[in-house]
Amino acid sequence: MNINEKLSSLKYNKDEQSHLNVDNDICMRCKDKCCTYICPAEVYQWNSEKCIMNIRYENCLECGACKIVCPKKNINWVYPKAGCGVKFKNG
Repeated sequence: MNINEKLSSLKYNKDEQSHLNVDNDICMRCKDKCCTYICPAEVYQWNSEKCIMNIRYENCLECGACKIVCPKKNINWVYPKAGCGVKFKNG
Protein backbone atom coordinates (compact mmCIF):
# COMPACT_ATOMS: atom_id res chain seq x y z
CA MET A 1 0.00 0.00 0.00
CA ASN A 2 1.47 3.39 -0.97
CA ILE A 3 1.39 6.51 1.23
CA ASN A 4 -1.60 8.06 -0.57
CA GLU A 5 -3.66 4.90 -0.06
CA LYS A 6 -2.71 4.83 3.61
CA LEU A 7 -3.56 8.51 4.09
CA SER A 8 -6.94 8.09 2.43
CA SER A 9 -7.87 5.41 4.97
CA LEU A 10 -7.65 7.82 7.93
CA LYS A 11 -10.68 9.44 9.52
CA TYR A 12 -10.78 13.06 10.65
CA ASN A 13 -13.12 14.93 12.93
CA LYS A 14 -12.64 18.53 11.79
CA ASP A 15 -12.51 21.24 14.42
CA GLU A 16 -13.87 24.67 13.51
CA GLN A 17 -10.58 26.31 14.50
CA SER A 18 -7.11 25.41 13.32
CA HIS A 19 -4.67 23.93 15.81
CA LEU A 20 -1.87 25.09 13.49
CA ASN A 21 -0.99 28.77 13.15
CA VAL A 22 1.86 30.70 11.56
CA ASP A 23 2.92 34.31 11.18
CA ASN A 24 2.85 34.90 7.41
CA ASP A 25 5.41 37.73 7.67
CA ILE A 26 7.90 35.24 9.08
CA CYS A 27 6.96 32.67 6.40
CA MET A 28 7.65 35.28 3.73
CA ARG A 29 11.22 35.64 4.96
CA CYS A 30 11.76 31.87 5.11
CA LYS A 31 13.91 30.76 2.18
CA ASP A 32 13.26 27.01 2.20
CA LYS A 33 9.68 26.67 3.52
CA CYS A 34 10.56 23.21 4.85
CA CYS A 35 7.06 22.63 6.19
CA THR A 36 5.71 22.49 2.62
CA TYR A 37 7.68 19.34 1.85
CA ILE A 38 8.26 17.65 5.23
CA CYS A 39 4.56 17.16 6.00
CA PRO A 40 3.38 13.73 4.80
CA ALA A 41 -0.20 15.02 4.48
CA GLU A 42 0.74 18.16 2.52
CA VAL A 43 -0.93 20.41 5.09
CA TYR A 44 1.21 23.46 4.21
CA GLN A 45 1.14 25.15 0.81
CA TRP A 46 2.83 28.48 0.11
CA ASN A 47 0.71 30.87 -1.98
CA SER A 48 3.31 33.09 -3.64
CA GLU A 49 0.70 35.40 -5.20
CA LYS A 50 -0.86 36.32 -1.83
CA CYS A 51 2.33 35.71 0.20
CA ILE A 52 0.50 33.53 2.71
CA MET A 53 0.84 30.00 3.96
CA ASN A 54 -2.30 28.01 3.25
CA ILE A 55 -2.80 25.51 6.05
CA ARG A 56 -5.15 22.58 5.54
CA TYR A 57 -5.19 21.74 9.24
CA GLU A 58 -8.01 19.25 8.87
CA ASN A 59 -5.56 16.87 7.13
CA CYS A 60 -2.94 17.04 9.90
CA LEU A 61 -1.61 13.69 11.12
CA GLU A 62 -0.43 15.29 14.37
CA CYS A 63 3.12 14.02 13.90
CA GLY A 64 4.72 17.37 14.78
CA ALA A 65 7.32 17.17 12.01
CA CYS A 66 6.45 20.67 10.79
CA LYS A 67 7.15 22.22 14.18
CA ILE A 68 10.45 20.38 14.49
CA VAL A 69 11.73 21.28 11.02
CA CYS A 70 10.72 24.98 10.93
CA PRO A 71 14.00 26.94 11.11
CA LYS A 72 12.14 30.08 12.24
CA LYS A 73 10.19 28.28 15.02
CA ASN A 74 7.12 29.88 13.45
CA ILE A 75 4.60 27.07 13.74
CA ASN A 76 2.28 27.33 16.72
CA TRP A 77 1.23 23.68 16.96
CA VAL A 78 -1.07 22.25 19.61
CA TYR A 79 -3.15 19.09 19.68
CA PRO A 80 -6.71 19.58 18.42
CA LYS A 81 -9.34 19.82 21.13
CA ALA A 82 -10.67 16.55 22.52
CA GLY A 83 -12.58 14.49 19.97
CA CYS A 84 -11.18 16.40 16.99
CA GLY A 85 -8.29 15.66 14.67
CA VAL A 86 -7.09 12.45 13.09
CA LYS A 87 -8.46 9.08 14.15
CA PHE A 88 -6.15 6.13 13.56
CA LYS A 89 -7.55 2.62 13.41
CA ASN A 90 -5.75 -0.55 14.39
CA GLY A 91 -4.88 -3.21 11.87
